[in-house]
Amino acid sequence: MIRILHVDTNHPSLVEGLDNLGFENTINTTASKEDIQKDIRLFHGLVIRSRFTIDRHFLNKAKNLRFIARVGSGLENIDVKTAKKLGIAVLAAPEGNSPAVGEHALGMLLSLFNKISKADVEVRKGIWQREANRGEALDGKTIGIIGYGHTGKQFAKKLSGFDVKVICHDIIPNISDSFAQQVSLDTLQEKADVVSLHLPLDNTTQDYVDTTFISKMKKPFWLINTARGNQVVLSSVVIGLKNGTIKGACFDVLEMETTAFEAAFSASGAWNYLSKHNNVVLTPHVAGWTVQSQIQLSEVILKKIKQFHNEGYLK
Repeated sequence: MIRILHVDTNHPSLVEGLDNLGFENTINTTASKEDIQKDIRLFHGLVIRSRFTIDRHFLNKAKNLRFIARVGSGLENIDVKTAKKLGIAVLAAPEGNSPAVGEHALGMLLSLFNKISKADVEVRKGIWQREANRGEALDGKTIGIIGYGHTGKQFAKKLSGFDVKVICHDIIPNISDSFAQQVSLDTLQEKADVVSLHLPLDNTTQDYVDTTFISKMKKPFWLINTARGNQVVLSSVVIGLKNGTIKGACFDVLEMETTAFEAAFSASGAWNYLSKHNNVVLTPHVAGWTVQSQIQLSEVILKKIKQFHNEGYLK
């Protein structure tokens, strides 16, 4: 019997699908990592979102584990290198919520350009200011996408209905398509009016947008981050907003993001500035968190586990 442990809540269709494959599913979304670690040797599969990190010590305890299924895109909470050494497959579902991320990035940008958040607050207070809320046209802008994987491509696709030029930069060559033209980073920094990050998190992408990056932008620009919070140095963004190098910013993720949000940010001068800025739009890491994406993520992971099983790795 193939035994699978679920440590995060996902759409019920995932467990139902695995039941139909004849697997034994155990759901434990409340136990600590330490308690789960004591029993992980009993399971062949682990399904997780991001409740805790899967490090080397944890993996060494997982004597019978054959796969880890991450119901999401990023794998930074899993020691993939150690898993590979131990023969544990790591499955992810970046294609499951990438359309939602693309929509969210576009929604944030349109909200920023048209001052929707600011105007909404004012109108609810009985303040009617039309000239002070005059918007900025998206048409005619050059949108620079850094990281042209699943989410970057979806953002470009969502932009295809607008009169904009979309360029992208990625370390993988020859990825231009009908929605975006691949360029060097130097060219993107020269041409882009808007920069949107869609990068995986690793040692090369942490603190990606810092004072040096911003100084290399040839035009004042708008910044969007729906990728990972610590890829943007918020103190550098504050400097950019103050000196006009950055016109505005959209953040679905933040560098100090934790479950104890209020405590983490209360002492941050950068956060205090950003939270009061009219040209900053903020959301709580929900870009890929739609009703539909929850279903799609589960469907993608189920399909990959089923394929893994059919190929004989779970016999």
